[in-house]
Amino acid sequence: MRICILIPDAADLTRYDDWQDQAVVIEPLFAMHGLTVEWRAWTDSAPFEADLVLPLMAWGYHRALPRWHAQLDRWQGARFLNPLEILRWNTDKRYLLELAQRGVAIVPTRFHERLDAAAVDEARTAFGTADLVVKPPVSAGSDHTWLLRDGAPCPPEALGRAMLVQPMMPMIASEGEYSLFWLAGELAHAILKRPKSGDFRVQGQFGGQSQAVVPPAAARDLALATLGAIDADLLYARIDMVGDGRGGYALMEIELIEPWLSLDRTADGGKAFAAAIAAAARQPASAG
Repeated sequence: MRICILIPDAADLTRYDDWQDQAVVIEPLFAMHGLTVEWRAWTDSAPFEADLVLPLMAWGYHRALPRWHAQLDRWQGARFLNPLEILRWNTDKRYLLELAQRGVAIVPTRFHERLDAAAVDEARTAFGTADLVVKPPVSAGSDHTWLLRDGAPCPPEALGRAMLVQPMMPMIASEGEYSLFWLAGELAHAILKRPKSGDFRVQGQFGGQSQAVVPPAAARDLALATLGAIDADLLYARIDMVGDGRGGYALMEIELIEPWLSLDRTADGGKAFAAAIAAAARQPASAG
């Protein structure tokens, strides 16, 4: 059976090619179940011939959003995990506001269709802090994300466009950001990511560091509550969170499209995940 995994477009000069590091891990795991892997750019418009499609490394879609939405429409009828309706929902981080309405603890978040200076001032008053983070609702890797410290004005390029506004969470610097990974029906492992001194971004390209950890019970509780608030059968998820300063945690993001799964950090090296994919590929499933 054939599994298609979506990867960055080779023509995207801003792409990350470290998906190949994951490919080295994934291909032998899938081969154990008689699965072959087709690596295909997410921008490819040819019909799928695979038994199952995984968008695990469709990096860069946020920089070509109209094309991404056109692909989601084109892919209707193909077998995807996670399901296509989940990919569409997870594309825009306004889902955080929906999850909050369902009782999930999130980092306080305001959405503005056209951000202006008055909205930034109002957010500082509402959140009770002079330090804010502003970012687009569709983004990845901290693209076009700004930290406004000590009442600093919003940069002109962030004004007049759709943006999320959040308080800067102090525990990013003091503790870090937890990522918990849901794979094949269980919380498989967790990592703790810390920014370099003086920064707030935890990604490696900005000097962030990560390590495998056993997450606190409160972090596990939030991860399970988040998953429980989503009405879908999820094969995989990465749940990112930060301490709220009161002993609990607040959801920053749940990545259901293209997380870096860190399969090498699971207890079984990703074997259960590969087995779940093989089972899904061999069973009838509703399309899209």
